[in-house]
Amino acid sequence: MRRYGFALVLGLAGVAVLLALGLWQLRRQVWKDGVIAAIEARIGAAPGALGDPGALDPVRDLYRAVIVEGRSTGEERLVLSGQKGIGPGYEVIAAFETRDGARILVDRGFVAEADRHAPRPPVALSIAGNLHWPDEADRFTPPPDAASGLFFARDVGGLAASLGTLPVLVVARAVAGDAQGVVPVPVDTAAIPDDHLQYALTWFSLAVVWAGMTGLLLWRIRQRRD
Repeated sequence: MRRYGFALVLGLAGVAVLLALGLWQLRRQVWKDGVIAAIEARIGAAPGALGDPGALDPVRDLYRAVIVEGRSTGEERLVLSGQKGIGPGYEVIAAFETRDGARILVDRGFVAEADRHAPRPPVALSIAGNLHWPDEADRFTPPPDAASGLFFARDVGGLAASLGTLPVLVVARAVAGDAQGVVPVPVDTAAIPDDHLQYALTWFSLAVVWAGMTGLLLWRIRQRRD
């Protein structure tokens, strides 16, 4: 009986822990869905004025929809990128002078590899987009190429230092004016991890396996007693 008791307690405890982990992941799923819905609402809100670029906060103003009017300066940096159905290419990060005289960064969008060296001289633009401070660079990201100025991530601080702008990035959603062949790639929530349902299913599956192994162990104990 003692062997039965130990196996049963171990089995029930294991199943309980695994089920609890699965339920916790389901609660996290509900929370993450709420976070994503709030971000999508913020992204899709009616755009407003940029305000004082020097007073923007990367946490408070993240994803805020804005309109900026002014001119690109012709100064830009390319960030290695790619688009499904098109292939490799670059995000065009341009220095932009607003009508108020502030210099900020604008992610104008994507150009294919063949258009890397196409001329993009200064041009008047009205851009509706979203403020963004992407968290793309890590310790494995190569530094910008010194010869070409090519970046491998949208490092707002590094791009701003390179182009002499404020560390403020507006990612274009819609452009009025000559887009010069650059296709906007608007901010969205596709890159936000949302794997909690898969994790929950994994924990529940392990609970089923644990319960099955416990049943098998109890059966083997009974066989030995017999």
